[in-house]
Parts: sequence; C-alpha cells; structure tokens
Amino acid sequence: MLDKSDWIASASSSAITRPGAEIFIVDDEPIISELLSEVFSSEGYQVTTFVDGEAFKAVAQSREPPACVVLDFLMPRRSGLDILRDIDAHNYAAPIVIMSGIVSVSMAVEAIKSGAFDIIEKPFAIGRIVECVRSAIGANVRHRTSARNYGDLSTNGSGYQRLTLREAEVLDLILDAASNKEAAEHLGISPRTIEIHRAHIMAKLGAKNTADLVRIALAKQR
Repeated sequence: MLDKSDWIASASSSAITRPGAEIFIVDDEPIISELLSEVFSSEGYQVTTFVDGEAFKAVAQSREPPACVVLDFLMPRRSGLDILRDIDAHNYAAPIVIMSGIVSVSMAVEAIKSGAFDIIEKPFAIGRIVECVRSAIGANVRHRTSARNYGDLSTNGSGYQRLTLREAEVLDLILDAASNKEAAEHLGISPRTIEIHRAHIMAKLGAKNTADLVRIALAKQR
C-alpha cells in the first residue's frame, strides 16, 4: 500500500507562479490525488481532482481549461493515452503532464505524439512534479515568444506552424547549441524526452540530421 512518505522526496521551495490558477489532477488512486492536491494548494493553486479519465473528459469538453492537467497513464476503462486522443490534446488549451509507474521509450513517444506536454515516472519527488508543472505553465509564454520569432514562416507552407509548444522551445535550445542534457536541465524534462522532441522537429522540418536541422532553421530565420 502506498504511503505519502514514499512520494515526498524533496519539496520545492521555488514556488510555482500564478497563484489562484487551477490545476486538474486525474488519478484513480486517492492517496496520489490527495497528496498532489495538498502540494499544489499549498503553492496557491486551486485544485480539482477527478477519479477517472471519463470524469475529466466531461469537464474538459464543457468548461474553461485549467492552467495545467496532471493525468495518470494507467486508469480503469480509459487510459491516459485514450483520454489524450479523446480530447484532441494537441488542440486542448492546457498543457497535460502524464504520470506513469513505468515509462518506456515507446510509451513516451506515443504520449507525446498524442499531445502530452511531458511524462513523469512514478514514484517521483514532489519537487520534480512541481517543477514539471511550473515548466508546463510557463512554457505558454515562451511559446508565444517562439511563435513571434517564426511568425513570418507560418503562412508559407513550412513545417514551423506544426511545431508544438514544447518543440518550439527545444528548437530554440538546439539553435543555442544546447546538448540533450543541457536542454533537458533547462526545461526540467528528461534527456530521452528531448530526443523524442528533436526527432519530431526534424521530421516536421524535413531535416536529415541535427546539422541539417540547424542549417534549415537558420536559413528560414534570415
């Protein structure tokens, strides 16, 4: 049986910003929902919890989206992956962070392809989930900045308009010559997730390798 002490490894003292914004937590394990609710409430957020994906989906389709959604991967009836597809997560206004007891490369790829912002493995340090959600919320501002940088390219048939919020951030870091490890540390995600995003960016922009990707991106910026 899970105990809260199994999850609380290190609470982050660097608070998530935007107090008063709402976070949705979707998990069928009450102890996890309760713990995360306490953590994010203490950071000044309003928290709404859902016992399964169907309950979340009904709300997602009928009311204003929250600042972020934390969604469990393995749930009864409809998995987190099913829910991402059901709500068309790529076009859902809030970033969605997936939690899973086991994170394989194939699962991470599928989750990101289906619109997840990031994926985090259980059990996690509380500070880790806090930083992940903070990164997800803050990325909206960075994405708008990236959109301005590449805005003149979005109407000429280039692949830039198909870059997701996270992919635009990763591309900026690639152009700054950041390694996978450095990019991962900067964004608060895993190097493996950076690799997945890099592969998606290359496919969308038609790049054969990283050097080719940089050449294409720099040429388009001129």
